[in-house]
Amino acid sequence: MNIDQSYGPTYDNIVFQHDEGRPPPPGQRTLHPNLLQVPPTYVAVAPKTINTHLTMLPPHLSAPVKGKGKRRWPLILCASLSALLTLAAAGFLLWYFRKSMFAQGIFCRTGGKRVSLSQWCDSVRDCPDGEDEAQCMRLHGTESLLQSYSPENRMWMPVCAENWTHHHSRVACEQLGYRSQDYVSYTEARAGSMASEGYLRLNPVSDLGSHIHAHLSYSRNCPGKAIQLRCMECGKSSSAPSPPSARIVGGTVAENGAWPWQVSLQMRGYHVCGGSIIGPSWILSAAHCVYGSSDPKLWKVRSGDVSLLKMSSSAGNTVQKVISHESFNTNTYENDVALLKLNTPLKFTERVRPVCLPNAGVDLSTPGQAWITGWGTKRSNGPSPDKLNQAKVTIYSRAKCNSRQVLDGAVFQSMFCAGKLRGGVDTCQGDSGGPLVVKRGNVWWLAGDTSWGIECALKNKPGVYGNISHFIDWVHKQVQQNE
Repeated sequence: MNIDQSYGPTYDNIVFQHDEGRPPPPGQRTLHPNLLQVPPTYVAVAPKTINTHLTMLPPHLSAPVKGKGKRRWPLILCASLSALLTLAAAGFLLWYFRKSMFAQGIFCRTGGKRVSLSQWCDSVRDCPDGEDEAQCMRLHGTESLLQSYSPENRMWMPVCAENWTHHHSRVACEQLGYRSQDYVSYTEARAGSMASEGYLRLNPVSDLGSHIHAHLSYSRNCPGKAIQLRCMECGKSSSAPSPPSARIVGGTVAENGAWPWQVSLQMRGYHVCGGSIIGPSWILSAAHCVYGSSDPKLWKVRSGDVSLLKMSSSAGNTVQKVISHESFNTNTYENDVALLKLNTPLKFTERVRPVCLPNAGVDLSTPGQAWITGWGTKRSNGPSPDKLNQAKVTIYSRAKCNSRQVLDGAVFQSMFCAGKLRGGVDTCQGDSGGPLVVKRGNVWWLAGDTSWGIECALKNKPGVYGNISHFIDWVHKQVQQNE
């Protein structure tokens, strides 16, 4: 975030060095953790720049050979055709193998046991770790309609509200990974096209146990409506953000309560990265923030104020566990997401609240307007501010992000880009892991976590963010397995 206020001393940039030259060539990235000089063993991400577009050609193809073109081109053509045929054959075999394996069933993550699709969510634990019964319910769309997986129909179906009570809602929320005490309410709503194949209806039961999907049966019709479930109050802001003209680069300071999910991830009392509260015990951030520093004892989480200085007087929250995405790629920065579980749950207040995670069927990375927040610097190698800053940005299509004049193919499915193509609005060092949010249905949803960029706020170089909609199954699985 770029503003003129400074917080404490100015530190050298441990990520982007002056002698690397500016701007870096297309494809090279500057990560956005803070610039603070913590001891090398505690640095969240080692200095690095990455070029994913450099392709080394064989010597005989790198330049024309004078006087030999006519004799060499048949060999080159044959080699090219041979390579294409090999790739096509490999692709067909891979497709056939996957199709065959899917028809026969799915392998359990542990034990190597194959489970047929009809055994998933059938109330019988077939995988050694119970994987086949762990994620059988979900919330869908911005209206949070409750769905359960039907092994009979092999599809997700809405749950009928007939005979449904608040007790059923609490059990369902717990199965989804929420705490029973955080349950808000349920209402009835029309399922629309989601009910085109029918519903799942609750059977008369005396003891629900922990898996409510075990007590649901297929029904073509539902006498009432479907269930709209709120498992936790989220995405509420007590203070409206500044006008749309606000900017981070040369921009505005946020008010207390405007972004109550924003936290500061700190080492030895220094701000390193941002993060978002997604539950009483859970913080979502970027994998590159904790890369090489996964010891939870290194970290503290501070929240509840826009001033780093004021938060430094509090004890902060210690971390119990750090979980990075197992497929985080340190070269391309795909799957740049991580979770931190706190030792003690947060107490929610006007200034400390969770942001809403995207439900199934909600893609928050589609083009539109969003807001970014953080304690990042006002420029590359610049000073760190004391106050949280905010800005309104534009999310661009992946095609636009990957165009040659913008980010030249470096934005993968697990990412999206946002900012202003004219430049001047962007996240910067110290903003990594922090939230990019969008407002839908009167609540704020977490669309992205700050990942990387080419310097800060350059023309045609918007920032890149982890796509939370892409990670949502992974997030829910980690929360359920580590509660």
